[in-house]
Amino acid sequence: FQLVSLLLIGIAAWGIGFGLISSFRVVGVVIAVGVFLFFIALVGLIGAVKHHQVLLFFYMIILLLDFIVQFSVSCACLALNKEQQSHLLEVGWNNTDSARTDIERNLNCCGFRVFDPNETCFSDCFRSHQCQPCAPIMEEYSGMVLRYVGGIGLFFSFTEILGVWLTYRYRNQKDPRANPSAFL
Repeated sequence: FQLVSLLLIGIAAWGIGFGLISSFRVVGVVIAVGVFLFFIALVGLIGAVKHHQVLLFFYMIILLLDFIVQFSVSCACLALNKEQQSHLLEVGWNNTDSARTDIERNLNCCGFRVFDPNETCFSDCFRSHQCQPCAPIMEEYSGMVLRYVGGIGLFFSFTEILGVWLTYRYRNQKDPRANPSAFL
């Protein structure tokens, strides 16, 4: 869990550092999720070392909720068909200016479905007016990315349910350092 949280924080910082992502809202959310997961992992670690029942219960419940959310999102990523992906991309394109700028700059395209030379565009191809629309390029990448994200999320969601089960089992064990007569 700590590795995943540090990975999220590192990827967000890398995206900002190399200028791949200019939306501070997206990076802020990714970093916040990474910090949250790090603290939850720390709670689980401290609960396991100290054999603290309340911390372990809290860790188990948060891990179970995280499993439910991650499993749902992973299944949704794997279940989207081409039309739904296209609609989702179009909604995202119309609602965010910073993401539109990043996409045009990184994929070297202009416009969503049609290239309009009268609109402003931040890609290199705009100077020569030989740009492709962004929708076909994004649709090609989105299917592949959704499959990868869904598969990786599904894998980690099952490791989280394993963590819930192991935490439950560990909570029910007696603490060997405790007074044995306290459990009678």
